[in-house]
Amino acid sequence: MKKSVFLMLLLCGSYYYSTAQVGIGTTNPDTSSILDVESTDKGVLIPRLTTVQINAITNPANGLVVYNTDLNEFQFNFGTPLLPEWNKISHNASVKYSNTNTTANINSAAYTNIQIFGALDWNDDPSLYSVAGNTLTINTTGRYRITANIAYRVPTIGGNNDTRVSVEAQIAINGTPTGAIANTGYVRHHSTGNTEASLHITEVFNITAGQTISVQTIRGGNSAPARLRSVGTSNIYIEKIK
Repeated sequence: MKKSVFLMLLLCGSYYYSTAQVGIGTTNPDTSSILDVESTDKGVLIPRLTTVQINAITNPANGLVVYNTDLNEFQFNFGTPLLPEWNKISHNASVKYSNTNTTANINSAAYTNIQIFGALDWNDDPSLYSVAGNTLTINTTGRYRITANIAYRVPTIGGNNDTRVSVEAQIAINGTPTGAIANTGYVRHHSTGNTEASLHITEVFNITAGQTISVQTIRGGNSAPARLRSVGTSNIYIEKIK
């Protein structure tokens, strides 16, 4: 009889603990939660691991959350325990610059960095992105989305009326043009005034820490000059997506 009563109490206790919510800092945890933490002066500290330690976790559950101390970001496993894939929870760090120069010729005979890093619109992480001259250095290995928008015009210089100009643009990694090419075809400078065009590139690259990014243009037609149209009309946006 005593054994039967003890077994019933044990089963009841097990049922209670398997269905009840746990409250920390509250006696009335939300019914939709298994754990409800409340505080007015403290937070919840998630396990903090390096990238090596995260990759060493055995069979991490789908949805497992950690804080990566190497990258200073929360990450969760959106893969499987056998094939984990760690993705950030926090927002993607991005940077945007726009042009201030409107006099330099971008229709050169060889690939040349254009002066697109003129004015800083924002930089979410100065330790990740740093600019020197006409190049930007990325300081953390990862996958990045890069968008460049170039608005240019063909000015009247030295009687270049009725001259066809075709500027091509590419994103350059460490000075080497890479990926998609933007080209609008010919822009003809003549009396009717069709003298303006724009180029647009969006690419995704795997970048190694220390590599530089720039936007380069080259002559695709005649040698008449072309210039960035006006201040702030050309820009570059870079975002770390993985």
